[in-house]
Amino acid sequence: MTAVLEAVEAAPNPIMRPSAVPRRPSNVYRRLRAPLAILPWVFPVVALVLTLLDTGVSGRDIALYAFYFAVDVVLPGTLVYRALRGSRGNVPEDLGLGAATGLLIMLGSWALSAALDKFVLLPWWPTLIVVPFLAVPRLHRYWRVSRPRPLPLRWSWIVAAGLVLLVLSEYPGWKATPLPPAGGVLYQDLYYHLALIHEMMRPMPFQVPQMSGTPLHYHYLSDADIATASMITKIDPAVVLLRLWIVPIAGTAIFVMAALVRSLSGKWWAGALGGTAAIAGLPLLLGTAYTPLGGSPVNALSPSQVYVLPLQALLVVFTVDVLRGRPLRWAWVLVFPLALACAGAKSSALPPFLAGLVAAAVVVLIGYRRRLLPLLALFALTLAGVGVGFRLFAGGGAGTLGFQPLAVLYLMTPYRDTIGHEDTIDGTRFLPYGVETTGTLGRLFIVGLLIWWLLMQSPRMLALLGLVTGTTKREPATWLLTGITAAGAGATFLLWHPSGSQVYFYAGALPFGTAVVAWMMADLARGWRAPMAGALAGGTWAWLAPQMYPPRMDRVVNWIFVLAEPLIRTAIVALGVTAIGLILRRMITGRTPWRAVLPALLAATLTAGLVGGAKRQIEDVGTTFDPVLTGQRDPGKVVLSGEMAAAEWLNKNSGRDDIVATNVHCIPIDWTQSCDARAFWVAGLTGRRTVIESWGYTDEAVAQDGVNGERYFKQPAPDLMRYILNQRVFEYGQPGDVAELRRLYDVKWLFADDRAAGGRSANLAEVATLRFSSGPVSIYELP
Repeated sequence: MTAVLEAVEAAPNPIMRPSAVPRRPSNVYRRLRAPLAILPWVFPVVALVLTLLDTGVSGRDIALYAFYFAVDVVLPGTLVYRALRGSRGNVPEDLGLGAATGLLIMLGSWALSAALDKFVLLPWWPTLIVVPFLAVPRLHRYWRVSRPRPLPLRWSWIVAAGLVLLVLSEYPGWKATPLPPAGGVLYQDLYYHLALIHEMMRPMPFQVPQMSGTPLHYHYLSDADIATASMITKIDPAVVLLRLWIVPIAGTAIFVMAALVRSLSGKWWAGALGGTAAIAGLPLLLGTAYTPLGGSPVNALSPSQVYVLPLQALLVVFTVDVLRGRPLRWAWVLVFPLALACAGAKSSALPPFLAGLVAAAVVVLIGYRRRLLPLLALFALTLAGVGVGFRLFAGGGAGTLGFQPLAVLYLMTPYRDTIGHEDTIDGTRFLPYGVETTGTLGRLFIVGLLIWWLLMQSPRMLALLGLVTGTTKREPATWLLTGITAAGAGATFLLWHPSGSQVYFYAGALPFGTAVVAWMMADLARGWRAPMAGALAGGTWAWLAPQMYPPRMDRVVNWIFVLAEPLIRTAIVALGVTAIGLILRRMITGRTPWRAVLPALLAATLTAGLVGGAKRQIEDVGTTFDPVLTGQRDPGKVVLSGEMAAAEWLNKNSGRDDIVATNVHCIPIDWTQSCDARAFWVAGLTGRRTVIESWGYTDEAVAQDGVNGERYFKQPAPDLMRYILNQRVFEYGQPGDVAELRRLYDVKWLFADDRAAGGRSANLAEVATLRFSSGPVSIYELP
């Protein structure tokens, strides 16, 4: 660590009286130090193992993945990070920053293996890093913490509690998401990502799995990471995606964010609380009937959003060092790969980051000109990563972003059920229909809804205060992080996307807003008492706040009351508690601690987001024992266990590059009037490329959103002739059509589902060999 951070964190030397004798730790304390340091981490580990076992994961798979993540990701990453940046003086932060570095290194190993089609060497790449650190004596020092500055045990307990909350937040989803081949309903994006994971196990160049031969343009690096874990451990990709992967990745982000906040504030407790709240916290809930848009940055339905969190956090750690005049030295070699990895993980991640860099550059130009050249170099490397990433990964609807202020209101229930009840997701308008045509009362309601959103997002959006309060207003790092947060929120409310994906601009930026709030809290607080009092008050109220419910009639007036009451109630409670605290403090000390109010308020806001989130997760865990069968609420999306078993058989009995033709395209599978082309499960579960399965996420389909009044996923197949030939094969089974399909697309297998629209022709048995059948599925092999 640098001298600046050491000076900030160094404890003041006590004034010793002549007779005072320094106290040495007792033998009992020394013996208990290691067990006490390990004890906090036992709880998240036990919680994770128990929830995974309860949701169908074998103990063998849990142990294999844990070994992989520790030995192949964390170990080499930690060694490299310490070699490039030095040790943080403690094990937890070293391992967290090392894990993020290890993810980047493993990504590079996968890319080289995919380029050379040498995946057999993939398990050995970490050895190339670890062996030199064992063999070269000068590198031995990186195996241990240099100049130890251990964190207090309380830091570990706070972060461990955040990890437990993270596990609990995923558990309800695991219970509701069956592991193949159990049958049931999976969100369509998970099938889509599962197909991409299998595609990442093939050599470059990649193709769209649902339409073989079509070049793949998508931010697929999260799928590459999951594919790498599956190839090394031999664990089923579905198990890695649906269970094992998300908690280690999001947990790494918590550690990196905690290290970032401690670096900014110089206080361990701010780092622990801020890092945990940044990833595991939610906006204020306060018993509201509607959860504010922009909840958790961890979204199990979007692996790309989760994967970018630790990578972007590590990039921000480096950027803060540059802004504070600390030399990166050899860590410069990681900046461009990190930027490229962020661009390939989530296309919405870096634009807000670049906006924050511009804001920080203005401050640097005014008051810290000696830091301008390194900042410009970092900006250039990041911009290069964005440019290369755009050429490699842009697609999947990224090019359909448009400018339409307040388009995101359609995703907010209070607006959509009142003023916006006639709205459609239409990017051709300048404003949404409801916004444009409403009257004065409606416009006031929209303004009030935006203010309500801003207040409920206080754990993130209070970062704006950092520009005008305390010493943080003079820090370029404040402008960086606040710029990221403001740019993410601005993009969310100003842009339009056919599937509402503009919300990811804010989802990726909100952890950095929370970091600024925690930093401000530590900067303004003269001690720990005010933040502790605020945290207790905020957490208690978040737990006890009465629950509101949506109005029975969707009218503007009713929604105003439902949304405003929790805020008014909270304001009254906050004023009362603050007044009582100030009066008691004055009675005890004779002084009124007005300066303690703001840090206490910030602590209350952060803790309320965490405790409200914990309460929500505990309630959701209770609903996981609901006896309603999976798929009963949405039978049109059910994939039968027999269908999953057939797909599993084909995965095990076909070649990696075999092409499959199928008559499954739509949701529901037996559609009659309108085809929602987002089935994706055949390519996802078989792991094979298909001639044409579902085309709802192709660039051509997304670009046609709104044509003939239909959404993008209900547009016709982009290659109509391919689709017609494919359907003729299954409906009629004529030898000429089968031969033509094989000649044009090198088809090896036919995956025929009797439930699919058009059915299955009995003639298929005469032109192909029936190899397997399960439930409604028959699998044929072409000669």
